[in-house]
Amino acid sequence: MDLPRIVAAPMAGGPTTPELVNAVSFGFLALGTCTVEQASTWLKACEPPFGVNLFMPQPEPSLIDVEMVAAELGAEVPQADVTSGFEEKFELVVAAAPPIVSTTFGPLHPEHVERLHSVGSEVWVTVTRIEDAREAMGDLWNADGLIVQGPEAGGHRSTWSPEEVPDTLYLDTIVEEVAELGVPFIAAGGVRGPEDVERLINLGADAVACGTAFLLADEAGTSPRNRELLCTDRRTVVSRAFSGRPARGIENELTKRYRDIPPIYPYLRPMTPDADYCLVGKDRGELMEAPAKEIEAYLAG
Repeated sequence: MDLPRIVAAPMAGGPTTPELVNAVSFGFLALGTCTVEQASTWLKACEPPFGVNLFMPQPEPSLIDVEMVAAELGAEVPQADVTSGFEEKFELVVAAAPPIVSTTFGPLHPEHVERLHSVGSEVWVTVTRIEDAREAMGDLWNADGLIVQGPEAGGHRSTWSPEEVPDTLYLDTIVEEVAELGVPFIAAGGVRGPEDVERLINLGADAVACGTAFLLADEAGTSPRNRELLCTDRRTVVSRAFSGRPARGIENELTKRYRDIPPIYPYLRPMTPDADYCLVGKDRGELMEAPAKEIEAYLAG
């Protein structure tokens, strides 16, 4: 499909709301960590056109690692669904038939791709490396486009394996490499103003995804505590100590204390409900507090 210059990136865990998606020209509804019931309600509340983002099911982490971290934190081992209700959410998405369905943490299986293609939805895959970009667009996974995520991006790094150490190549470098593939793609990571957007478009991106820039939008579901944190100068780090998977967010006591937490997503977050959990991109500066449409207009130049 033809995309506008700016798309609102999916921000799971609260910031992305149907109101935010409806306020911009094209936004991605974040269904990665919500309940199936929430997914159903949100899909019905969104007005076309919009995209949907799903987290791919995760491998079950080592029970030894989970128990070790729980003991260290003085917490009980929680109940956790490594699929996050993926199959149920997928059926809801097929019924909604949005123009684009994107995935985080890997590509959809061929049978899922076929189902989405049958209802007219395109399948896009989030990648952090040129190797993953080539694989996603190959005959096995049959993706229609890519979300190219740089290390500057806030939130979870979309590595395809929980054990994988995220690439540190700057977004511009990855974008230049992906542009040579000649496939549709959206660039994401560290976009703060129209000059960033213009640069990425000139490097070959079809559109630019912005998440952090919308965190203080009037329509965003960002919590009061996180709105407060976003107005501080506390630095961001990439760490597994937020969730058990590499993610970029504002440094907290856990990220300072636990440098080498094993890959135990999604078990970690329920063990640390009181820890600050503000996922945001690098060098956020002073974010706009305004209606999402005004933020989009500023970014688009």
